[in-house]
Amino acid sequence: MALRAGLIGLGMMGRHHARVMREVTGVNLIAVADAMGDPHGVAAGLPVLASVENLIEAGIEIAVVAVPTQFHEEVAIRLAEAGVHTLVEKPIAHSVEAGQRMRKAFSERSLIGAVGHIERFNPALQQMRKRIQSGELGAVYQIATRRQGPFPARIADVGVGKDLASHDIDLTAWIAGSAYASVSGQVAMKSGRPHEDMVLVTGKLENGVNVNHVVNWLSPMKERLTTVTGEKGTFIADTMAGDLTFYANGTIDVEWESISSFRGVAEGDVTRFAFPKREPLRVEHEAFRDAVLGLESDVVTMEQGLHTLEIVEAALESAHTGETIHIPQH
Repeated sequence: MALRAGLIGLGMMGRHHARVMREVTGVNLIAVADAMGDPHGVAAGLPVLASVENLIEAGIEIAVVAVPTQFHEEVAIRLAEAGVHTLVEKPIAHSVEAGQRMRKAFSERSLIGAVGHIERFNPALQQMRKRIQSGELGAVYQIATRRQGPFPARIADVGVGKDLASHDIDLTAWIAGSAYASVSGQVAMKSGRPHEDMVLVTGKLENGVNVNHVVNWLSPMKERLTTVTGEKGTFIADTMAGDLTFYANGTIDVEWESISSFRGVAEGDVTRFAFPKREPLRVEHEAFRDAVLGLESDVVTMEQGLHTLEIVEAALESAHTGETIHIPQH
């Protein structure tokens, strides 16, 4: 029997969720809802329900929440109260306090509560993490990300920190297998909106890895790069293309004296890996399905989503106070 699924929020992300939910084995999309209607024709014959209450009344077992961030708490907690396993788009909520209430609502009822940090399911990052775990990089020294592009008019309720930097903070902790120990942040507000549109974050993980994130909505050039440097070389993942490249530290001596004196390591082979590139959203939905069915799954939990939001808020606090924020260990 396929899981009876519902979707609330039929905007840009809701459109993609609906398509994938109709394609994933073991999931049957039976109801959709959005108080603002269906601008992208997501319903495809299903009635467009007006509220989360109507969605619950349809008899769903699992749900995807793709409404604006400010409504995540209200919708998700109502679904938890109705006993519905739920995948909430990232960030988990508009505030840490709201996220804590959501986590509690699902854990108290032994329900799966997941957060849609889709970058964890990007094939380039999954390959990178697997290769780092197998020792191909040796000790990890630094993780740096760049996520830049034009302002998306559809985002109105949060700034670039919670909308985009949350991706990089989550994937960094996941790749390194370590929580954040401290963060410092800088922000800019250049587009006339009440929220920040540029964030610079530096920090350190509990395992000693240095991290850096450059995130903005102010660049005409779209960029999604994750660079991990370690004792054996550097991995670079381009998550827009799903490509992974490894720059190895070489063992060949540089005979040109004028440049060899400036190099701490030698340039070695450059390898661009070939691997299957499955759609990240589909892999994310399969992980959510498996978690609900009690199977082994690497779904992003609400606990992990909450930690990510805590780091984002700490970076924004640092930008306001000018102080480095030290993160309590969990």
